Amino acid sequence: MMVPLASLSAFAALALGMVLTPGPNMIYLLTRSLCQGRAAGVVSLLGVATGFVVYMLAASFGVSALLLAVPHAYRAVQLAGAAYLLYLAWGALKPGGRNVLAVRQDVQAETPLRLFITGLLTNLLNPKIAVLYVSLLPQFIDPARGSVLQQSLLLGTVQILISVSVNLSLVLSAGPLSRGLSGRPVWLVCQRWLMGIALIVLSVRMVV
Repeated sequence: MMVPLASLSAFAALALGMVLTPGPNMIYLLTRSLCQGRAAGVVSLLGVATGFVVYMLAASFGVSALLLAVPHAYRAVQLAGAAYLLYLAWGALKPGGRNVLAVRQDVQAETPLRLFITGLLTNLLNPKIAVLYVSLLPQFIDPARGSVLQQSLLLGTVQILISVSVNLSLVLSAGPLSRGLSGRPVWLVCQRWLMGIALIVLSVRMVV
């Protein structure tokens, strides 16, 4: 096996932790699922999944190596990603911040094509995913164990399967979960704070 089982398991755990941390993908998918239904959420998820494939191919064919070879560019990606996560954290923690599980009535319905494209762009512009593929995935690749391309594709496939599975569960359960929490304002406040704190912790880890 090109990637040792221990390394593969560690990367899978990292990918799971990343997808469970609230971010642009989760917020967009929940919003669409809550305001337009499960079908819209699934179409949006297809766009997000396509974005994962783009990142995987880009990393596998050397974009990650290029950025890592230019320290200033790599640091710029880190700082930009951290700043964006802090912006998202402020959106969750500020007074009157919107909860991602609250049903939004002010979101207009979109066509399947627009849902797909928006999901794709949301993922491509997601700094959390950029950091995962640019800075974290290369650490699990060992050139001495064979083809770097094949190792990259294997790790990327594992990340995509985990992320799509978790996000699909969120899309399918968004409605019942939102209805169940709507009558429990304390839980909604706790969820907002947990999301904000998680985003802050992730942003700090990116730059230290």
